[in-house]
Amino acid sequence: MMEKYNASAAHTKKRSAFAEVWRNYRKSFGAMLGLVIVASIIIIIILGGVIYNYNTDVIGQNIANAKQAPGNGHIFGTDEFGRDICARIIWGGRYSFLIGLAAVLVSAFLGIILGSLAGYYGGIVETVIMRVADVFQSIPAIMLGICFVSAFGQSITILTIAVAIGQIPSLTRVTRASVMTTRDMEYVEAARAIGANDFIVIFRHVLANSLSPIIVQATLRIGGSIVSIAALSFIGLGVIAPTPEWGAMLSSARAYLRGNSYMALFPGLAIMITVMGSNLIGDGIRDAMDPKLKK
Repeated sequence: MMEKYNASAAHTKKRSAFAEVWRNYRKSFGAMLGLVIVASIIIIIILGGVIYNYNTDVIGQNIANAKQAPGNGHIFGTDEFGRDICARIIWGGRYSFLIGLAAVLVSAFLGIILGSLAGYYGGIVETVIMRVADVFQSIPAIMLGICFVSAFGQSITILTIAVAIGQIPSLTRVTRASVMTTRDMEYVEAARAIGANDFIVIFRHVLANSLSPIIVQATLRIGGSIVSIAALSFIGLGVIAPTPEWGAMLSSARAYLRGNSYMALFPGLAIMITVMGSNLIGDGIRDAMDPKLKK
């Protein structure tokens, strides 16, 4: 009996941090549902390039088939130019989802660097970084995006940076708070004592043990990024036509809501389902990384 107990204890100790988080994550139905939704969307987006041809099905115009209701070879119908709405939604997902993910990665990268410096050094470094973050955080993210795109022009790169800018202050704050809780730990003092430079101490010892809230915050930001991209495209500051993007599709469908509401319905559902799935994953990761929930 004692041998079984020791074997079980040894197995528990050998379990990696990732395995522990995954074990907690699987307990949540909502988290697993979000994972299935996002994974399905990614698979559909990948397969879309095989099923639909970009030049003929996505951006190619066929006025004779314009504004056809769902059915008759077009599962979601066609738009005002005769383009297949299903094909445009699938291809548009590549831009909406991937730009949103890229924006989160950019904002997380810059937010982690700035927050780490502010939390570790404190003093004048912290004051300058956090006051600049306060200034940017006081401006609505969508306004920052509009100003940035208006100043530097429309492109996927500019759109990614425009969305990322609005998220950097909050990620900087989360990183700073997390770093401040670990910078005075004994293992950090030991690393300093053996002569490790600040770069090693910050990124190998302090930040490595402060990532949980940062990962959670970044994951939750994916849905917001997708909405921001759709909003900028909706007002004409997103991707350039005829490139498909969900917000741009909603914008072009406004004139046809009375008689062809399906033109706005399906892009809107795509945004809603993707954001819901991303938020469910973020909530699941937050709960799985909460030490109070570990058993």
